[in-house]
Order: sequence, then C-alpha cells, then structure tokens
Amino acid sequence: MTAPTIPSKSKGKTMKDTAETMNAGADFAQKNYDRFIGASKEQMEKASVNAFKTYEDLSKFSKENLDATVAATTIFAKGFETIGKEWMTFTQDAMEASAQAAKALLAARTLREAVDVQTDWAKTSFDKVVAESTKLSEISVKVANEAAEPISARVNAALEKLLKPVAA
Repeated sequence: MTAPTIPSKSKGKTMKDTAETMNAGADFAQKNYDRFIGASKEQMEKASVNAFKTYEDLSKFSKENLDATVAATTIFAKGFETIGKEWMTFTQDAMEASAQAAKALLAARTLREAVDVQTDWAKTSFDKVVAESTKLSEISVKVANEAAEPISARVNAALEKLLKPVAA
C-alpha cells in the first residue's frame, strides 16, 4: 500500500520555479549557442580571407616565376641568335680568306713563294680562330649570366618568402 499524497501549497510555486529555471537554462544555452555560432562564423570568415589571400599570393608568385622564366628564355634565345650571326660572319670571312689564299697559292711562281703564302694563311687563320673562339666564349658567358639574372632574382624572392616566417 502506498502512502496517501497530501496536496502541497507550494506545488504551483515549484512548477513555476522549474519553468523559470528551464527558461533561464534555455536562454543560457541559446546565448552560448549564438556566441559559439558567431565565433565559428567569424573564424570561418577569417580562414576564408586568409585562404583567398594565400591563393592570390601564390598565383602572383607563380606568375612572377613564369615571367622570369620567359625573360631568361628570351635572353638565352637572343644570345644564341647573336652567337649564330657571329659564327656565320666568321665562317664567311674564313671562306673568303681561304679563296684569296688559294688564288695567291695558284699565282705563286716559286715553291718558296707558295710555302710563304700557305704559312701566312695558316697563321692568319689560326689567329682568327683563336680570336673568334675567345669572342664567342665571352658572348656565351655574358648570355648565360644575363639569362640567369631573372631566375636568380626569383630564387632569392622565394628564399625570402620561405625564411620570413622562420625569422619572425
């Protein structure tokens, strides 16, 4: 058998207190939820801004790298064009000198005169080959250095970007 329940005068008050407590708890939960959502939204917006900025920086950096590569390739191509022209001029001059030496050799009246023509031609040809080789080597070094400048500048920029966060 169960004990009879006695009506309580405070039963209405307890339910009211419980309702108020529940409402206060719900308000508290709603405020925390709103604050959490607001903070999450703010963090997502910051992350999005940072992601887009990083993407833009990366795109800009890649474009600058491509521009440097194009510049280096252009310098390299122009340098090889210059070397080709110098080589063609040298070859043409050498052929003309050989033709003149052949005419002089055929016009020689004595063996001594033929040997002198041949010796002069060989000495002159050798001197021109050495001079032209030196000239082409200097042009090649100049072109290589000039073509390396844009690439070197981009490598330095990349190193600065990579080392900046470490130094900070």
